[in-house]
Amino acid sequence: MIARWLKPDDRGFGTHTQLGLPPCAFSVVTGHLCPTCGMTTAFAWSVRGRFHSSWRANPAGSLLAPACVALIPWLVACAALGRPLGFRTLEQPLIGLVVATVALSLLFWTLRLFLGRVL
Repeated sequence: MIARWLKPDDRGFGTHTQLGLPPCAFSVVTGHLCPTCGMTTAFAWSVRGRFHSSWRANPAGSLLAPACVALIPWLVACAALGRPLGFRTLEQPLIGLVVATVALSLLFWTLRLFLGRVL
């Protein structure tokens, strides 16, 4: 897992730059964190079992990280069977996961903008 090799940025965002990616353009231009700022940092904290730090970096990322781990056996089973397990198409659960991730990211981002933090 790539997140294990990354050192979580103490600021709670910016860990992705260790992968050669540029800083968040939204954040650079506006001075505010975007909905996905801190997502990589949240994953990096999650794989270390530091769930409070993960939540502080990006709440949606802290929920998505264990969901991705939980998906591994299901994806392996789907690959072995040659079909999605429990669904007619692979798109159904994946679209649901994407929609849930986007919705949670936007919700937590809105809370972070107005409250300065989430819980």
